[in-house]
Amino acid sequence: MLGSPDVEAVLAWSAGRRDDLPWRQTRDPWGVLVSELMLQQTQVSRVIPRWHQFLARFPSAAACAKAPLGDVVTEWAGLGYNRRAVNLHRAAVAVVEHHGGVVPNELTELLALPGIGPYTARAVLAFAFEHDVAVVDTNVGRILARQRGERLSVKDAQKFADDIVPIGMGWSWNQGLLDVGALICTKRSPRCGECPTSSSCRWFQAGTVAPDPAIGSAAVSKGQSKFEGSFREGRARLLDVLRTGVEVSPEHFRAACGWMNRDEGEADAKRAAESLVRDGLAIKRRDGALSLP
Repeated sequence: MLGSPDVEAVLAWSAGRRDDLPWRQTRDPWGVLVSELMLQQTQVSRVIPRWHQFLARFPSAAACAKAPLGDVVTEWAGLGYNRRAVNLHRAAVAVVEHHGGVVPNELTELLALPGIGPYTARAVLAFAFEHDVAVVDTNVGRILARQRGERLSVKDAQKFADDIVPIGMGWSWNQGLLDVGALICTKRSPRCGECPTSSSCRWFQAGTVAPDPAIGSAAVSKGQSKFEGSFREGRARLLDVLRTGVEVSPEHFRAACGWMNRDEGEADAKRAAESLVRDGLAIKRRDGALSLP
């Protein structure tokens, strides 16, 4: 049907594809939760070894909750978006305190965990518990908008996605759509001739004329600003110094950020330090020095 992906075509195309991804070989809810937080805006190739490494050190929510937050932040080094490490630790503590160390399998309970949003909660339900719920990330959001040939609101995108999940196939269907979006229905130069959803795609059937309905549609990312030379880079450098286990005093913030030759470097370094404390990635000592929590 035009505007709704062909279930059989998607499942046939995706069968066996990327089954070597380690988080697709488990139904352990903790392992799935860790993978989903790691995969947010981080390349799959970078996540694979780190996922194994993280779970070797923190094999359960209880193990993660018991560890100091600083250990979790240190283990997260190189994955970017370090706030996710704080969220994961906070979620692990809540799982232990409110669910006996067992990751819950209800949407409302998952959404109540600190730092867990609609996408992550539904991903855990679909990929750990095999519930028939729709997982809508930026790749799936792009497919949905192009299928309908129009921009979609958050509510409309989620409802559309929920309506087309085939009964009893939540796991394989969501994995299939994620792969179509990541490998075929890409942001730039989509490979429509190879796409298992092209026969039902209104945008393709209309000749893929501009504007692309995915642009500005719900769940579709707008891209990140350049990292090199940015405030985020300096902030990350400061955190990397803290990960070595040392305290960094205020007079060394600027050097740790790598901003000795940067205009407004001292003010920016102070702001970076304050943001780390605000995000829970560092704690401020009595003398103003920073250390890991």
